[in-house]
Amino acid sequence: MNWIPFASVFLAALAGTLATEPVARRIAVALGAVDMPSKRRVNVRPVPRMGGIAILCGLILACIVQYLGTTRLQWPVVLVPSPKLTVTYQGIAASVLAIFVVGAVDDVRQLKPLPKLLGQVAAASIAAASGLVIGDIVNPFAGGEIALGWLAYPITVIYLVAFANIINLIDGLDGLAAGITCISSFTMFVLAVLAHRMDAAALSIALCGATLGFLRFNFNPASIFMGDSGSLLLGFLLGVISLLSVARVAGLTTLLLPLVLAGIPIIDTFSAIVRRRRAHVSVGHADKGHIHHRLIEEGFDQRQAVVLIYLWTAALCLGAVVMTQVEPLPRILVLAFLVAMSALFAMRLKLFTPVLLHHYDTQGRDELIGPDDPEFEEEAHRQHMG
Repeated sequence: MNWIPFASVFLAALAGTLATEPVARRIAVALGAVDMPSKRRVNVRPVPRMGGIAILCGLILACIVQYLGTTRLQWPVVLVPSPKLTVTYQGIAASVLAIFVVGAVDDVRQLKPLPKLLGQVAAASIAAASGLVIGDIVNPFAGGEIALGWLAYPITVIYLVAFANIINLIDGLDGLAAGITCISSFTMFVLAVLAHRMDAAALSIALCGATLGFLRFNFNPASIFMGDSGSLLLGFLLGVISLLSVARVAGLTTLLLPLVLAGIPIIDTFSAIVRRRRAHVSVGHADKGHIHHRLIEEGFDQRQAVVLIYLWTAALCLGAVVMTQVEPLPRILVLAFLVAMSALFAMRLKLFTPVLLHHYDTQGRDELIGPDDPEFEEEAHRQHMG
């Protein structure tokens, strides 16, 4: 295999992101998209938050290099969909641009949850209408195939919206979301090459280069945050790449691979939902019970916490690669081992333990209190006993 095209695409995305980051920073400051220090944030000084601009520019430059290489240097054509799957790549590009616009508007205007969700659904719908849908699934119990029919479209939309948001939710420490995406996208590149899915390989190595370039400015201490324009873009692209990598008729474990690669954000999101439901507060209510919060409580600093999460992500990604190289039974055993180890880690960090509780003050008013409140332990004990 000729690796020059992939290396060129990677370097183009890397260089494009590095070169345009100062421009993205100036645009963010001009538009007032700046994160100010607060109790909910880890930054101690104002930081611009539209780094997604630089990431998108890196990806666009990578696409231009790929196009020129294909048309002028006789590089292999990569925009070839998997068998039995008709994909309009212009439509996929439009969906990626749409999700970026939703995130960029939110960075500047702070959209309310419903309009923001509708924008994400619209972007995912464009991708599904372009032919990027979850195909039929091999029935693991009775053999044959499970035909999704028209359900493939809403399922795909939900899948892409979920992927966009899990990266958005994990974006809590300098370099965390970018690093996880960099590791996951490189693993997707390896898997795509092994599966001979060149469209997914080219896009994933471009995403790897763009996120690696962004880490130059986003790793602690960050001089720019990616904002929703970046985090929604990264999550959405991971979802797109995973669908491009899957054949029209896929086995159940094949469909689970993207979930393993994005295991950390999924665990963090799932535990947040459980934690808030247990505390009887809205699942959309922010708290300090996320993985990075728990690691910092354990005594790790920002860099150490991020590196530990990188290592956890790398272990899951290595397990995903192993799953593709073994027979079905060992594949299931590897998956079970990864799930068990991650569950033990989550329990060790007390990710499912509530950090917000309802409490009635002396005047009978309902308020939410956290672990730093002197009445938190008493309230937790009372609710537990109840």
